[in-house]
Amino acid sequence: MTATTTAPRRKPAQRRAMMYGPAFVAAIAYVDPGNFVTNFAAGSAFGYLLLWVIIAANLMAVLVQMLSAKLGLATGYDLPHLCRRHFPRPVVLGLWVQAELIAVATDLAEVIGGAIALNLLLGIPLPAGGVITGAVAFVLLSLESRGYRRFELAVAGLFLVILLGFLFDTVLAGIDLPGMAGGAVPGFSGPHSVLLATGILGATVMPHVIYLHSSLTSAHTHDIDHGERAADRKRLMRPVRRDVLVGLGLAGLANAAMLVIAARLFHPAGRRADSISEVHAGLGDMLGAPAALAFALALLASGFASSSVGTYAGQVIMSGFLNRSLPLTLRRAITLLPAVALLCAGVDPTAALVWSQVALSFGIPFALVPLVWLTGNRTIMGPLANRPHTTAAAAALAALVIGLNLYLITDLVSS
Repeated sequence: MTATTTAPRRKPAQRRAMMYGPAFVAAIAYVDPGNFVTNFAAGSAFGYLLLWVIIAANLMAVLVQMLSAKLGLATGYDLPHLCRRHFPRPVVLGLWVQAELIAVATDLAEVIGGAIALNLLLGIPLPAGGVITGAVAFVLLSLESRGYRRFELAVAGLFLVILLGFLFDTVLAGIDLPGMAGGAVPGFSGPHSVLLATGILGATVMPHVIYLHSSLTSAHTHDIDHGERAADRKRLMRPVRRDVLVGLGLAGLANAAMLVIAARLFHPAGRRADSISEVHAGLGDMLGAPAALAFALALLASGFASSSVGTYAGQVIMSGFLNRSLPLTLRRAITLLPAVALLCAGVDPTAALVWSQVALSFGIPFALVPLVWLTGNRTIMGPLANRPHTTAAAAALAALVIGLNLYLITDLVSS
């Protein structure tokens, strides 16, 4: 995605304002239906034990999305495009294949989540709910053709629904500050807690929005001025940082609220929250119908918005890695069909959600390692290249994710 036109010169305040928005689209992927399952399951099974994982994962997400946004700002291109320009062809093809598989796993979680929400709210059968979710996501994504601001505002509105829903339920449930403080201390309790922690990580640090965020930010730079001096672009990092901190900070707050609600209500009662229907029923029993309704509406908003974001990311992935594109309808069908097929086959939707999130964690290094290399390259990034300590932190994050995945594989094989 290149910049071939020069926008009129804008005032400094206007240029800074233009950089706000991409992080809120990226943030919706951090509160997709997969997060609902893993966070509530973790809270109900282990109380506040894994709250530190959500905190750590959110800090990781802030770092990763900051690098992705900076890449788009410095170069005017997205991550897949830069991989195609700077990596050997076989490497690019391998990255594309895994990214497409990740896109399918992403859409699986999002469509299933929307289908479950429609079933809880209106009693619509799951396969029909999956189709409706896909159709609504298609409509949302079509707003992008009329200008990315419309799409970003629609997604931000749905993000607000999610956030308000969980803040409402958190207020009803009450807050246990000592318990939350204890949960901020790192620790595990057996292999199942490690599996859930890996799922939380996969549901929080999302590979497809690592690709997408760079594209969204580069699109914003196209509307500023491609005659910008390097120093001007460096100053634009300030609103980019604020955008990421606010957007991802709110997403982290929503994720923490899910686990806190489960730890506060489900864990002391010994009540399971391993499925979305169990969470919905439990909230209704313990907090009343308004709490259950708020949860279902948040889930529906998450399914609709995150599915459109996932499809958008799929377009960026193919266009960047292959310099090819598919019609939006075909792209939507390719990612929608596997989810609808699973729903028609009667596969446990919650189990599919959990395993899709674990699968997503395996895709993180394939997006993160190229991102770290590219953003640390001064020839590519100019004055916005990573400082050594930033590269070291991002490299340590990649090593941590790879280590967790190897542990998970070993545990699954031995079991």
